[in-house]
Amino acid sequence: MTIPPRPGLSLLADECCPTLLREPLTAGQAADLARILKALADPTRLRLVSMVAAHDGGEACVCDLTDPLGLTQPTISHHLKILVDAGIFTREKRGKWAYYAVVPSALDALSSVLSTGQIRRSEASAARPAVLRAP
Repeated sequence: MTIPPRPGLSLLADECCPTLLREPLTAGQAADLARILKALADPTRLRLVSMVAAHDGGEACVCDLTDPLGLTQPTISHHLKILVDAGIFTREKRGKWAYYAVVPSALDALSSVLSTGQIRRSEASAARPAVLRAP
């Protein structure tokens, strides 16, 4: 049984590539965006997104994530539920385990909303914190 993600950003439903700079967000759009940003605003959840996306086949079971994170299965399941509820992951139940996969369109939508659409490569490199810059 596959549990699809919740609907993504409503501000992307009828528009192509809107940004925060083009026009003010409505209250509903701001609430949707805040829900997704809140889900990602946790170091463990950011690591989960990265780990699942990089895992073989682009999906991972909770059992694959406990040792690398050093957290218990219930704690990881809690974080994964938040990511599913935000529409960032899908969840598929297989036997007693659940497998999670990133919803690429959710990350693409988030990226397009936050993008100015005008940043140049040299500006992007200079704007990134040193920890995120390539060596």
